Amino acid sequence: MIRPLSAALALICFDAGALPANAALPSVIPRETFFRNLEKTAPAVSPDGRRLAYLAPSGGVLSIWVRTLGLSDARVVASDPGRPIRAFLWQGDSRHVFYLKDVTGNGGTHVVVVNVASGQARDLTPDPAVRANIEDVDPSDPGTILISTNARDKDHFDVYRLDVARGEATLDTRNPGNVDDWFEDNAMVVRAAIVRDTDGSSVLEVRDSAIAPWRTLATFAPDDGFDEPLGFSADNRSLYAIESKDANAARLIRYDLAAGTPTVVASDPTYDVTDAFIDPRSHEPAGAAILRERATWTPTDPRYAADFEALGRVHAGELELLSASADGNLWIAGYKTDDGPETFYSYDRPTKTGTYLFSAQPELAGLTLAKMSPIAFAARDGLELHGYLTLPPGVAPHALPMVVLVHAGPWSRDRWGYDETVQWLANRGYAVLQVNYRGSSGYGRSFEAAGYRQWAGAMRTDLLDAKDWATKNGVADPARVAIMGESYGGYAVLAALAFSPGSFACGVDIAGMSDLGTLLADVDARTPAQRPNYAVRVGIDRASLQSQSPLFVAERIDVPLLVGQGLKDTRVPVRETDRLIATIRARNASVAYAVFPDEGHGFEHPENNLRFNALVEAFLARNIGGRFEHLHPGESLDPFLR
Repeated sequence: MIRPLSAALALICFDAGALPANAALPSVIPRETFFRNLEKTAPAVSPDGRRLAYLAPSGGVLSIWVRTLGLSDARVVASDPGRPIRAFLWQGDSRHVFYLKDVTGNGGTHVVVVNVASGQARDLTPDPAVRANIEDVDPSDPGTILISTNARDKDHFDVYRLDVARGEATLDTRNPGNVDDWFEDNAMVVRAAIVRDTDGSSVLEVRDSAIAPWRTLATFAPDDGFDEPLGFSADNRSLYAIESKDANAARLIRYDLAAGTPTVVASDPTYDVTDAFIDPRSHEPAGAAILRERATWTPTDPRYAADFEALGRVHAGELELLSASADGNLWIAGYKTDDGPETFYSYDRPTKTGTYLFSAQPELAGLTLAKMSPIAFAARDGLELHGYLTLPPGVAPHALPMVVLVHAGPWSRDRWGYDETVQWLANRGYAVLQVNYRGSSGYGRSFEAAGYRQWAGAMRTDLLDAKDWATKNGVADPARVAIMGESYGGYAVLAALAFSPGSFACGVDIAGMSDLGTLLADVDARTPAQRPNYAVRVGIDRASLQSQSPLFVAERIDVPLLVGQGLKDTRVPVRETDRLIATIRARNASVAYAVFPDEGHGFEHPENNLRFNALVEAFLARNIGGRFEHLHPGESLDPFLR
């Protein structure tokens, strides 16, 4: 039912009675169905193959649950009422799990260990000034883990060997000041490192033992992309990595460490290898995933060909391999589809059979959801762009209101599969267009390099070309196209509205950067090793950064704008967004602005997502004519609007 909104939304001047109805669309699916916490997700089998850990809500936030495989004894073992838990890792003894506790909302993490039986948790890195990450665990040495922290130098991470029972950490490998990442062999010896240079180039260094000198294994020019080591072979004499050096697209490579020679294990001339599954028993890759329109797995060893064939029969959808028992006999697989939730199975390798575990969102079963179709078109300079078009079910694909939904990163990409934001918008009657603009990952290094220093340039015009493609093909009404995005996607919204006035009917910016100089300052403060990367991809010249920053031309924004912001965001400080909003309002342009005091960069709390998305629905309905759902108790926006 379409009902008027509360007085809190009066500033967007909404007239519910003015909205056209469309009886052909399926019923309005409640916002909460799309944006509540997943019922269960991220399953991981214990090293002994007996237990399953996964993330599920407890007290309204994602927490770690554990159950015995084959039994119904699920219980919460770790929960943080302040922030959802997003990642965890089994200890080698199968009796404990580790997780990263987000202590700041902006990536400041501590390592916490939890006893699965008792639920007792200990912060292993309790210093509030220290950020820490888990480097490595080893089932054969469950009492010890490797962590990396900035305890000695706030700008660089050293590796420490930590006695879990005692909570005592000993410096293992000191960062000389230029190492961006560390990698360990199968005996938990730090044997590889990525070194970044000030010009954006990098070096893969290795050593033969913990006391041996470091030596260069491979060098990477700024336009070679990144090297991503995956692990060492069983004899620790080879290193597997994903990289695009000497090729357009990223390949799975095996380095002979003694000879220094690389051998290609899996590749595609156009599309990146994005993942490889390493058998924990053999320490060899079983298969590699190549991300085309959809990810497809290719066995890299004939011994696993029958397994991938069997996995293809277990369930329809795009396969994701998530974890395995230490003996390699039990795998955990996920299957993604575009019009339904991800479904998870255990796979018994000896019998080649799958067993259903759970669905991430079983409440979606039976609902009419939208299909996502791959698209391709030429940008104005001839570069081929790819993306996805999702059409609202039940209506003709002609002259629809449309949302251009811009992915964050920007060095990531949109993928085929269920997306709650896409399905929510489609249910409200919008066509949803996602484009992997130049600079996106997955299409080879030349495509990614085409986006260097083009944040306000060709990356922006790619989005305009995507809109033009949809309107020229009759899918979208050119007068009813909105642009929406988060983080870089939010920046793209501001850039499109400021540098291309009149291109969109309205915009929704969530945590979007308006001053690239501030973004660079945050990189320097939090992850200084990434500065060379930004120097190549974004630039560091202040004049150039300012020329690409919407903040300094905000007075050009002349269409309705909705902005969402976290008060604790350091990448996009609220004072900066306040200035942007004030500039826009000074010219009497329509802008709605919501600030959430308990959020950092982006929205983590489900209740904040629901509140803000209620505002998004009303805003889009008012400006481009889709449907919306009325506010529910607990979704009041009055305390957050400025």
